[in-house]
Amino acid sequence: MTERIQVNMHEAKSQLSRLAERAGHGNKVVITKAGKPYVDLLPHVDVPRARKPGRLKGNIRMSADFDKPPEDIIDGFEDSL
Repeated sequence: MTERIQVNMHEAKSQLSRLAERAGHGNKVVITKAGKPYVDLLPHVDVPRARKPGRLKGNIRMSADFDKPPEDIIDGFEDSL
């Protein structure tokens, strides 16, 4: 089970090795600045993920007139000249 660890910037500077070790073992390490999440510490991934063509097939739809801009937008550009 992964654990979420949240530390402030000062603590992260002084304990970077320990935090990197924990991130490497699957824990989520969040470094905060001024009390708000600022940086996630993640382990390095050697091999990029392989792309899977067509994974969004059926999820993206375009209207038949997607390449025809509305007249008010065209007028806005032409009026600004």
